[in-house]
Amino acid sequence: MDTTPNTSVEEINSSLRHWKSIVAKYQESNTPRAIGQLFSSFGPFVALWIAMYFSVDYSIWLTLALGAVNAFFLVRIFIIQHDCGHYSFLQKRKVNDAIGFICSFFSSIPYTYWARVHSYHHGHTGQLEHRDIGDIDFLTVDEYRDLGKWGRFKYRIFRSPIVLFVVVPVIYLGVVLRIPRITFDGWGKVHLKQHINNISIAAVYIGLGFLLGWKSFLIVQGSIIFFFGIIAFWFFYVQHQHEHTFMQWTKNWDYLTAAIKGATFYKLPRWLHFLTGNIGYHHIHHLSSRIPNYNLRRCAKENPVLQKYVTKISFFQSLPMMFNKLWDEEKQRMISFKEFYQSEGKASVAG
Repeated sequence: MDTTPNTSVEEINSSLRHWKSIVAKYQESNTPRAIGQLFSSFGPFVALWIAMYFSVDYSIWLTLALGAVNAFFLVRIFIIQHDCGHYSFLQKRKVNDAIGFICSFFSSIPYTYWARVHSYHHGHTGQLEHRDIGDIDFLTVDEYRDLGKWGRFKYRIFRSPIVLFVVVPVIYLGVVLRIPRITFDGWGKVHLKQHINNISIAAVYIGLGFLLGWKSFLIVQGSIIFFFGIIAFWFFYVQHQHEHTFMQWTKNWDYLTAAIKGATFYKLPRWLHFLTGNIGYHHIHHLSSRIPNYNLRRCAKENPVLQKYVTKISFFQSLPMMFNKLWDEEKQRMISFKEFYQSEGKASVAG
């Protein structure tokens, strides 16, 4: 793992003081590349979906295997939806909205509502006061210490790998996104669009269920969505809850440092960056959400200074991160439950 945990906010701000001029040219959308990405995402997805449909009567295991592969193409489709929500995929706002809305029928994620919540996440990522919006829930060491036995038990269950990366994605996609859980002043239209989007998705799914047969449709689409949720949650977790991430209360928060240190560069094989829409270059995405996904790699490659302070992790290096459970404000890093209880034991002995 390549990381610089002791880098100060002042050093990052000094070294990257010209970051806005660096990223400016990469914020321009490219219509031919965007159209190409639409074909290279929806084309394989639909082809695999059809193959899955005809494989159901032959072998459920083959269907599930194809579903795991197709989930990555759904990730790629969702990244298009994600970029449309940032109005970076194409130049025209209405075209972005139209494409993003279409993508939602594949991802099952309501376009406008999710985009607005995600935009809030971009403006507040790393702020401890706002971690409950657009982020995976976690507690600080002090907050966990103040919990009773029942509270600690519930949190440990929630942060267990099976629950966090398998059960929670199902609940999030199936329940949480169906209700207007998050609201701000003036969000009436956002909630209305959420309801319309959800009803539209349900109508299409019901129609396909009757047309193709409920068993086949639920196995095919259900398996894709299931694996998609696991992949999406894992990526988001690794990109923000790595050991030396950046978490501060708002009074000490810094946008640039939150982008560079609060997000990772997930070093993956080129083909996997392709399948996941280059979202592994997450620090650059957080530096400027107006950079379309198809420009992220080029921005990183042509500007090594943007790679200087970011935490770089490979897939195998990311696996131990599932044991990151609590944010230690004193040590300024994520720690495991084992570290917490060892520290508490030593403190008791010292006392």
